[in-house]
Amino acid sequence: MHLRSDLTRATTVALCGLLVSSLSAAKPDVLSLTTRSRTETTKGSGRFHATTKQASWNAKQTAIVVCDMWDLHHCLNATLRGGEMAPRMNQVLKTAREMGVTIIHAPSSCTAAYQDHPARRNALKTPRSENLPKEIAKWCHRIPSEEQGKYPIDQSDGGEDDDPVEHAAWAKKLQDMGRNPRAPWKKQTDLLDIADNDFVSDNGEEIWSVMEQRGISNVILLGVHTNMCVLGRPFGLRQMAKNGKNVVLMRDMTDTMYNPKRAPFVSHFTGTDLIVDHIEQWVCPTITSDQIIGGKPFTFKNDKRPHLVIVMAEREYRTNESLPKFAAEQLGQEFKVSLVHANDKERNDLPSIEVLQDADLALISVRRRVLPAAQMKILRAFVDSGKPILGIRTANHAFVLRGQQPPKGTIAWQDWDADIFGGSYTNHHGNGPKTKVVMAKGAGSHPILASVNVDKLVGNGSLYVVNPLAKGTHPLIIGSIPDKPAEPLAWTFERSDGGKSFYTSLGHIQDFENPEFIRFLKNAILWGAELKTGG
Repeated sequence: MHLRSDLTRATTVALCGLLVSSLSAAKPDVLSLTTRSRTETTKGSGRFHATTKQASWNAKQTAIVVCDMWDLHHCLNATLRGGEMAPRMNQVLKTAREMGVTIIHAPSSCTAAYQDHPARRNALKTPRSENLPKEIAKWCHRIPSEEQGKYPIDQSDGGEDDDPVEHAAWAKKLQDMGRNPRAPWKKQTDLLDIADNDFVSDNGEEIWSVMEQRGISNVILLGVHTNMCVLGRPFGLRQMAKNGKNVVLMRDMTDTMYNPKRAPFVSHFTGTDLIVDHIEQWVCPTITSDQIIGGKPFTFKNDKRPHLVIVMAEREYRTNESLPKFAAEQLGQEFKVSLVHANDKERNDLPSIEVLQDADLALISVRRRVLPAAQMKILRAFVDSGKPILGIRTANHAFVLRGQQPPKGTIAWQDWDADIFGGSYTNHHGNGPKTKVVMAKGAGSHPILASVNVDKLVGNGSLYVVNPLAKGTHPLIIGSIPDKPAEPLAWTFERSDGGKSFYTSLGHIQDFENPEFIRFLKNAILWGAELKTGG
């Protein structure tokens, strides 16, 4: 009796297992993605929040288009970067293919190399769609939404960033190989596998027809180059976006043709970041490769920029204007910079502050804001990590309320000044005479003051009362006004968590008109990142 009962239970369990397995097999694979876009804080402000959304895409309704991952390029650096990126890209394609994603290889002007490949025949035998969008076979140089923004880089020289001597040697090598030095590509790189059930095409009508026949509504673009082919080809981001596809750029599986000797005179990798920002603002969202294959987003080996996050939430000194301009003009060579702006409609909210989780250092310009618990948790985790923190002007009372209780659901950090900067801010003297600045005793050799003419520094805002400073602080400059005690204007601090901080009560919008203050603040950021100052 017991044996029969046990067998019956075992049979039931087995049948249930088969049923669950059958249902699982029937259920389509789903891509769980986090898309990132940029939305203006207020329409027309020119300031943007980086906002993320969770998306679930049916793999069988999704295509990945591999744009122009050629075997060779006329730019040596572009060739090397493509080769560096390709192995991880191949992992993305392999995993996506196994999930049921359609893979379309689009090596422009190279399809002849695949005339006998099943993937090319797959594209050729696909019937033309009856609802081809107008001009889907043509390049698209701009879509209407982009008219709202300014294109961020000068690529009029073609974007080559090679050393001239190395470029000449590379051109000769291509010529010796029998390749056209200006257009040496013959096929897609062999570092990417092309499966028999993939598709090969560089034709906008063919690719659109493949998508329509297979019920593709979601499209992921990756490959090169973001500012040219990835955006503009007939199968590129603009065409997909304007014709109704749910399209994203895989932002870590791409590169840009940008020469740092052209405006805005930033590093090559910052140039790519600026193009990605432009795409997120005006064209479509982006994702990263780790969302499909795990691990961390891909970074080029020569991209050694520390990630600086600038957090701005104060109105009195307009640092939401001065700091982005400062960052754009001064930091684009050495740093990857992310900007966090206040919510224009809700005082105690810092959308996109989660970017601190990926930061190497932070610059704070916030005045008397309290945060929702989740945002405060992110801020405290960053502090606890011991990473460098820099503050200007109102940063010493950033998350502190004076004589008020935090609104429900928000949290203050009342000891922020003492904990982070070793200060004891109490108030400020009224507006009046400008603050005279002198060097603090013994500070002359400090790297933050390298190449700074302290005699030309001046405080345009009211003098803050910050004494006494805590043990572990090291004053750099001192400020004074008539008939009042002198006060430290800037110092460094060794925090109890092991991190280092810098603070200055300078930061009035007029201070940013002074080249010496610009040099001083940039030095502080370089010091925080342990980079050479005084350049």
